[in-house]
Formats: sequence, C-alpha cells, structure tokens
Amino acid sequence: MNDKLVDASEATVSVFDHGLLYGDGIFEGIRLYDGCVFKLDEHLERLEYSAKAIMLKLAWTRQEISDALCETCRANGLKNGYIRLVVTRGVGSLGLSIKNCDQPQLIIIADTIQLYPQEFYDNGLKIITVPTRRCNPSALPPAVKSLNYLNNILAKIEAQHLGYHEAIMLNDQGYIAECTGDNIFIVHKGELITPAASSGALKGITRDTALAIADELGIPWREANMTRYDVWVAEEVFLTGTAAEIVPIVEIDARVIGNGKPGPVTAKFLESFKRRVSIEGTML
Repeated sequence: MNDKLVDASEATVSVFDHGLLYGDGIFEGIRLYDGCVFKLDEHLERLEYSAKAIMLKLAWTRQEISDALCETCRANGLKNGYIRLVVTRGVGSLGLSIKNCDQPQLIIIADTIQLYPQEFYDNGLKIITVPTRRCNPSALPPAVKSLNYLNNILAKIEAQHLGYHEAIMLNDQGYIAECTGDNIFIVHKGELITPAASSGALKGITRDTALAIADELGIPWREANMTRYDVWVAEEVFLTGTAAEIVPIVEIDARVIGNGKPGPVTAKFLESFKRRVSIEGTML
C-alpha cells in the first residue's frame, strides 16, 4: 500500500476514501505463472488508460508500479497466483466533488485464485442469460475497468440464485455484451465471433490473447452484434478472462452447445494459451 509492504490484517483504507464511498477508482486483475507476470505491460497500459478516462492522475510511473507489484509477489512467496492492482481516488469530503482528493491510493494484493473447478475446464460450464443489463457504453465506457461493479454483481447474484456460476449480460438493445466477469466467444461455420466494445464488452487482455491465437491458428475472426440465438446455435462457445483463463461452455439457457462437450477449436485455444503464459510474461 503506497510503497509499503503491509500485512493483510493491517491493510486498511480510510472511510472517507472515494473508492469506498463511491466506487471511484480503477483496478486490474493480473496472473502470475511460474514466476512470470503475464501481459504486465498490457495491464499497466490499460490501467493508465482507465485513469486518464476518469481524470485520475497516477502518482507513480509505470516502472514504479511494476517494481512494487513484483516485490509484493516476492514478499508473499508466490510463483503462481493472482494480483489485484487497485488505485482509488483517495480521501476526500462527503460529496461527489474530487477537489479534496489529492492523494490517490495504490493497493497491490498478491494471492491465489481459482475461479472455476477443474471439472468445468474438462467437461465445460453451463450458463444462462440474466435480466440485469450491461451499462450503456455512452453512459460509462466499458473500457474503463472501474471499482464500481454493482451492475455485474447483480447479474452474478441472479445467476447464483438459479444455481449457475456465470451468466450472459445483454446490452440495452438486447445484444450480448459479455458475461458477469468474462468475455464471450462463439465458433460458427469456421469463424470466431465476439461482441465489440461498443456492445458493452470490456477490452479484455485475455480476449486480445484469444484474438492473437486465432490469427496464429489461421481462424478468421470478427466483432459483431450477437443475439442469444447466435450463441444457442453456435458449434462452440468459450469464455475468456484473467481469472477464468479460457473456459468452454456446453449449455446456454438450457440449449446444448454443439454435442454438449468442449469442442476441438476451444481445445486448440486452451493449448496455445497455456503455452503463451510461459513465454509472454515479465519475470519477478
């Protein structure tokens, strides 16, 4: 926290921090594989873009944040894990004005994570579409990875109440935006298709990796407005995310996807992704 290593039990923020009061801040979720931080520069660049978009001036250089992140991993003895990088607006007054918020807070948490059990990677995940809609991109750009996740949390709650781990969120036009915490891809007639950021999808780092893998495999891809019908009739569906990595989907809204098992294209993406994490990282 702010250039100091602090035990988890002593890591606290002020009740006047606008990150707590209003969700005024940004974050990145980053993975650590075998002592290498995956896509660190890409994550830090996105953090900088998010900060600029919400007019939050970072008090640290990219190198300073990178060094602090690696040091936190080393201090926790991590070789494989999950890093949560958070920047809040900082302490301010009880009001929306940011004029008194002159000291942003940098928080780096290094821990472990397993979003889904291994069985879902082996046998696939079943998901549903939920009523809660994704925020309109003209109201809040989805490229900003902000601390205010209430929209996604409500959708997650709806899914969990019905016994599902993940759910599709539509935008206000009825097109698919993303899932509560992951980007979504379909394979249809030899083509890879995913919603665009203009549909409400986050420009995910793992999403970009999947598109690079498609180029590597010679699979044509495009961004498009996707309906629920499009995912129901797809040959394969998979999700991507920093925590989720690449997870196959075998059922959506009670419709079986393909033959009800993870497909061969998804398997190729998983294989390529696992190979990339060991060569596209920053050593601690």
